[in-house]
Amino acid sequence: MGRIQTTDGLTEEQGELLALVREFVDEQIIPVATELEHQDEYPTQIVEGMKEMGIFGLMIPEEYGGLGESLLTYALTVEEIARGWMSVSGIINTHFIVAYMLLQHGTEEQKQKYLPKMATGEIRGAFSMSEPGCGSDVSAIKSKAVPGEGDAWTINAQKMWLTNGGSSTLVAVLVKTDTGADSVYKNMTTFLVEKEPGFGEVAPGVTVPGKIDKMGYKGVDTTELVLDGYQTTTAQILGGEPGQGFYQMMDGVEVGRVNVAARACGVAQRAFELGIDYAQQRETFGKKIIDHQAILFRLADMATKCEAAHQMMVKAARLKDKGERNDLEAGMAKYLAAEYCADVVEQSFRIHGGYGYSKEYEIERLYREAPMLLIGEGTAEIQKMIIGRRLLKDYARR
Repeated sequence: MGRIQTTDGLTEEQGELLALVREFVDEQIIPVATELEHQDEYPTQIVEGMKEMGIFGLMIPEEYGGLGESLLTYALTVEEIARGWMSVSGIINTHFIVAYMLLQHGTEEQKQKYLPKMATGEIRGAFSMSEPGCGSDVSAIKSKAVPGEGDAWTINAQKMWLTNGGSSTLVAVLVKTDTGADSVYKNMTTFLVEKEPGFGEVAPGVTVPGKIDKMGYKGVDTTELVLDGYQTTTAQILGGEPGQGFYQMMDGVEVGRVNVAARACGVAQRAFELGIDYAQQRETFGKKIIDHQAILFRLADMATKCEAAHQMMVKAARLKDKGERNDLEAGMAKYLAAEYCADVVEQSFRIHGGYGYSKEYEIERLYREAPMLLIGEGTAEIQKMIIGRRLLKDYARR
């Protein structure tokens, strides 16, 4: 392991866990990632290995059967996994967000019902905010839940971009509910929708049409979700009370942004590793390309960006672990790490020259994966808006 992207102040237990994860990535993920990605094949064996290691319950408290680790430990684990194959980190990231939302906002009955099985990976989570026509404008969602007799609700919804949409068995779905509040954000509710894994009709009134064919981020299933007259009850509202859904989702997305930053750090680190390794093998004009100053400068720039993004991600995670507000730092970390990742991957691609365009070389896969991080969990423009608004509060004129 090199000198960049190291983390100060880790406990011996954290170090041992991360070493175990890195070994798993080097031995079980990297050797098969490119082949599985090109085939768009779900990494079943890798997922089973992560279940055995307890990664699905990494941040779930011990009282619910998890390991009870910090957000920092989880983010560093995600960074390592994304270094092997970014799609695999996506499989656990959305699962983690649902578990986090349950832990922070769920009723005790909901926690007892779902968290122990989520910790083992028996229940797999996905969450759903976006719709075909709203993109980043969450307030524009049209999906709606209408109350019936007693505690009954009927939901009609068309949702988009669900990571784990097919493989999940529990989906946190954001819909509009007319609670009479004067704010659109207080008229949103998160429902917990149970379903079978797979595609087609996966529960009465619940359809997952199929996988969306994507440029990159393959292997993991990204889907639509259609709820047509879906019947549920108040017991399946996250927290038991309508009108809290937007704030619950934003809390989940905030920690999700730390994890997207971690994924970007992992992909960037792998691109740097590939670039510096290739530069020491390839010869042009009678010498290794590493001996050309232009390549050396490029590698210096790549390493600096990897290090800067990693340290900002670590700061954002540690703030959340201390119970402090971290929306500014999480937004900054996600924005910077994603942008730097895209740049580092492109520079590594350039170092590879024509071979970088060949599917035989791993950098080709990374080149298609990096763009997803620019838009996942909020685009760069959304991050800048969040950052700017928080800065105005901190630096308001007096």
